[in-house]
Amino acid sequence: IPLCRPSLPFTGSIQGGLQEGKTITITGRVHHGADRFHVNLQCGSRAGADIALHFNPRYDSHPGYVVTNTLQQSRWGTEERKQHSPFQHGSSFSLQITVQKDAFQLNANGNHFMTFKHRIPFYSVDTISVNGKVELSSITFQNPVVPYKNMINGGLYPGRTINIQGVVNPNANRFHVNLLFNSGIALHFNPRFDETLVVHNSKLGDQWGKEERSGGMPFHRGQSFTVTSHQEPSTFI
Repeated sequence: IPLCRPSLPFTGSIQGGLQEGKTITITGRVHHGADRFHVNLQCGSRAGADIALHFNPRYDSHPGYVVTNTLQQSRWGTEERKQHSPFQHGSSFSLQITVQKDAFQLNANGNHFMTFKHRIPFYSVDTISVNGKVELSSITFQNPVVPYKNMINGGLYPGRTINIQGVVNPNANRFHVNLLFNSGIALHFNPRFDETLVVHNSKLGDQWGKEERSGGMPFHRGQSFTVTSHQEPSTFI
């Protein structure tokens, strides 16, 4: 669900957190006579929180330029400057930030602008903030499309929790979430609307184990859902 016309200063949660392939799009208009504005992707909403990406168009010289940086433990890192800001006074703009494995891909007004390599792990980012001499039209979040496959940073260990959020297609018969390891599938989580139940299983090499079938169906076609997997020493909860 997009955030429409949020007032500034704005600080809000990133829906579903960051993951590889996720895109955040910010649209708005730069004020006439603006001196600067910024978009921050940060680790929490408290004052002084670490900032994984500080995107900061400035207009104190002509032409304008963009500064990108990080803030860690209240210390700014080394600035990266890009000359010729694509965001002009009085003009509408679109900034698209796509999470890649090693960097943020930044597109401005539909064109590639720059790449900013991660200095802080992107999975620790959960908040976006915007402030400065702009007015915002919308902030939208687009998750990776399925089929989706990615590494679990740091692997699984007792006490670790994984949250998966999504919306079931209106005409879905089945979907699945697999937690993989080198030799197979540690957890196969498979809601089946055509059978009105959820199947759990594992796979070692090419050999499936014995299915576990739970009665009932907690998911509904066309509705949003959250699946939480909590790792214990000998089981998934």
